[in-house]
Order: sequence, then C-alpha cells, then structure tokens
Amino acid sequence: MSVSSWSRDGEEMCPYRLVLEHVTSRWGVLILIALEERSYRFSELRRAIGRVSEKMLTQTLQTLERDGLVHRDAKPVIPPRVDYSLTDLGREAAEQVRTLAAWTERRMDDVEKARREYDEARL
Repeated sequence: MSVSSWSRDGEEMCPYRLVLEHVTSRWGVLILIALEERSYRFSELRRAIGRVSEKMLTQTLQTLERDGLVHRDAKPVIPPRVDYSLTDLGREAAEQVRTLAAWTERRMDDVEKARREYDEARL
C-alpha cells in the first residue's frame, strides 16, 4: 500500500483513511478497547470511558457501527435496553488498537525525552 492511496483525492478522503480516523479517533480507541473486554449498555460504556459527552459517544458508536465494527442490540423491553459489543471485524481492529496503546505506554519515557530535547533545542 502506497502513501498515495492514503492521500486526499479531491474533496473526499480515501476510504482507508476515513476508517483509520474512525478507529484511531480519541473516542474510537477508547470504545474499541472497552468493548474488547465485554459488551456494555450505553450508560455503562459512558462511565467506563469517562468525560465523553452523550452526543459524542452516540456519534462515535454510530460511526463504528456503520463501519461494521460495533454491533448495537436494541431489546424491545420497557425501559429500552441497548447493548453494544464488537463484531468480529471490530474485535480484530480492537486488537490492533490495543497493540498501539501498549506500545505507547511502553515507550512513553522515550517520547517524553524526545519532547524535552525538542523543546530545549528551540529555546
């Protein structure tokens, strides 16, 4: 896969890039990692992730559902019950995201050192 396949094509972004943005967005990453553990109801997921607005969580879940990564199971009961879980495709994406998150945690000291060196060089 070449860089050109990930670049902008006129006004529209290439489909690979859009999916990558959805999966690696701030809330996308956290949703995928949380749902990798188990399914959640909306309010449980919101608490598990923390500091996400209802609107942003709804939008991100809808985007991930549209991409085939998240399954929304609405039960016809009163009060309504909606559970979110990962599809097989979503589980695969979550594994990749978790690997990147683990790498970030493992290499954070090196990143912080590089940032200090960069900042000091600009003073």
